[in-house]
Amino acid sequence: MERLCTRYDSPLGTMLLAATDRGLAGVWFVGQRHGPDSSGWREDAEHPVLRETVAQLRAYFAGERTRFELPLDLQAGTPFQRSVWQALLAIPRGGTTSYAQIARQVGKPQAARAIGAAVGRNPVSIIVPCHRVLGTGGSLTGYAGGLERKTALLKLEGVLAN
Repeated sequence: MERLCTRYDSPLGTMLLAATDRGLAGVWFVGQRHGPDSSGWREDAEHPVLRETVAQLRAYFAGERTRFELPLDLQAGTPFQRSVWQALLAIPRGGTTSYAQIARQVGKPQAARAIGAAVGRNPVSIIVPCHRVLGTGGSLTGYAGGLERKTALLKLEGVLAN
């Protein structure tokens, strides 16, 4: 399956966006942990899904969009990872949850560490809102794009005070 990509210069740094014929398959900050190997991907800024992703991300960062409406291709994950990523999609803007809560939600109450690993491997940052997952007691822990970006996203969404 061919992967198409483009770059988007967000207020938090350059992002790599990827799509397949199924939908949006990746949104990463360039240089983040667990980023993709994009060799062999074809650049196509005019691909409809990539173009719409850029438009929706621009509106999100401008405070004009609270939800994303994009077709997603999450097939790169294991069934367990996909179940965690689906749980992330249910966290509304302005809301947060914990790793333990997600573990209970996906029926694996003892698997908070595995949940953390799956959250960290989320290939579609921001759109699949892994930044809304907090540690015990609401602590800001782990974000593949860096804690400063996680903090900025939570401030943008009104979770943290500016």
